[in-house]
Amino acid sequence: MPSNELPPDEIQWRHPLAVQAMGGIHSNTVLFYFAESPFFDRTSNNAVLYNQAMFNPNMNMLVSTREAFEGRLKEMSGLEYVVAQEPAEMGPGMGTGVWVIHKQTRRKRDPEDEITVHAAYYVVGENIYMAPTLADILSFRMVTITSALSKAFAAADDANTWSPALGHMYKPAQSTSNTKTQALESKGATPMAESQGNKAVTEPKKANQPLNSRLAEHSFMIHMQYGGDYMDENPITGQPGQFHLSSTGRRDKLQTLALPSLNTTFKSPTTVEPDKKDAKGDKTPKTPTGGISKPKRKKSKAGATPTSS
Repeated sequence: MPSNELPPDEIQWRHPLAVQAMGGIHSNTVLFYFAESPFFDRTSNNAVLYNQAMFNPNMNMLVSTREAFEGRLKEMSGLEYVVAQEPAEMGPGMGTGVWVIHKQTRRKRDPEDEITVHAAYYVVGENIYMAPTLADILSFRMVTITSALSKAFAAADDANTWSPALGHMYKPAQSTSNTKTQALESKGATPMAESQGNKAVTEPKKANQPLNSRLAEHSFMIHMQYGGDYMDENPITGQPGQFHLSSTGRRDKLQTLALPSLNTTFKSPTTVEPDKKDAKGDKTPKTPTGGISKPKRKKSKAGATPTSS
């Protein structure tokens, strides 16, 4: 099960009774007040040296002043707590200021000792805080920035609109003056049931506007992608100069709807009178009729006709 303990850099610790017993927090008591907090490591050189001074009267001088106590810590190697920074000003009524304590490991080297700092702590009045690490600060800032950017992108996406006439644009900010004036209006100006019904009818049109804009944008995208490709639903058959659609009667319709050619020369037609001789010699052939042809009568000769006695 996950523990409910807070991270060390989120803990604020204070002990007013210890402050009263030590006579306040000052240069000679700040390290011993810090030793009462949960941030203190009981296996450090500070705890070892303090316990030795409590049971050895000859070492009481080491715990009387902070300079003597830290001077003895510098002669030892291992984990220790030292004051890294004192308050800028201290005086009557000025408060105790801010103390900075480092948790560090000392290794004896020549000519100078090797010191590795593990953590920093702040003593502000009676409160003790742990300073966050650089990695924690950067991770917190990164999370804050990404959260703000995600909200900004979502808000910009909601405010973005598109129309075939204007293209991409952002919605104008709604003014608060209209809402205030509507709140101050009397009840007598409220719309009736009929106007509410008309308003309800017009609301679906507003709801369809984003859909129409998206449909227009999608159609334009398809046109830009496949604008140069053409495809007929009905296959075209025929020969060059006589193309027609096989599944429709387009060819027949075009023949029936064809208009006669018009004479656009606007010149009077000239008639040529035929010669009379040609007119007599030429005979127009008779056109056959659809009816039954009459039998031709034969002419009888005068000498061959019999006479009745």
